[in-house]
Amino acid sequence: MLKNIAITSADIVDRVKLSAKIPEIIEEILTEKIIVEAFAATGMEVDTAELQKEANRFRLAHQLDTAEDTWKWLKKYQLSFDDFERIIYTKVITRQLADSLFANKVERYFFERQLDYSGVVLYEIILQDEDLALELFYAISENEVCFHDVAREYIQDRELRRLRGYRGVANRKDLKPEISAVVFAAKPPQVLKPIKTSSGIHLILVEEIIQAELDEQISSKILSDLFSRWLETQKKSLRAGGNIQLCLSNN
Repeated sequence: MLKNIAITSADIVDRVKLSAKIPEIIEEILTEKIIVEAFAATGMEVDTAELQKEANRFRLAHQLDTAEDTWKWLKKYQLSFDDFERIIYTKVITRQLADSLFANKVERYFFERQLDYSGVVLYEIILQDEDLALELFYAISENEVCFHDVAREYIQDRELRRLRGYRGVANRKDLKPEISAVVFAAKPPQVLKPIKTSSGIHLILVEEIIQAELDEQISSKILSDLFSRWLETQKKSLRAGGNIQLCLSNN
């Protein structure tokens, strides 16, 4: 039985390779290098106060309430304080670079695609019998039966049946194209005529359509999406030009 085990850097690299994690780590390294180089090219500088704010956010997110908690966390992940500063610096320059590239494009992007960010509150019953779906639709429309009573009777999934088919708030991209087109044209509250898809026959109650507003959450999402696309374009360009060299020893 082993009494002492020495784990080396080579062991760790070997384990990463055997765990098939090399590609995702390469992506992370590539992302950081692109960001660092692009940020340097802008001539912008990092404000010390911003670094401190980001460090405070990081500690809060990881529940590092004291200096001792921070040191324990660094030790757990084999990180030095310089490594910690690099993590914080990278987060700050990433945000600053994204802002400099796309902050002035967010509003236009949103208004060109406002419908994509609208939401709908809906209830749904999926049936396999089209004739039954039509029969139930007309019965609900003529107030012979309540949609929620139909959901309770015909939904097979126990949890969804308990919720009477409630699907929460869905965005256009969350729905099948043939469903979203009809749903977002509805006049709530409205039960839609059954819609046939590959999943079955959908009987849907549209309770509310939530018109999107450009709030902080949506702005952040749009900025993040635009920046992510930019990063992917940079990576694609590097790969196409054969400008990525992977220097790993096989020994």
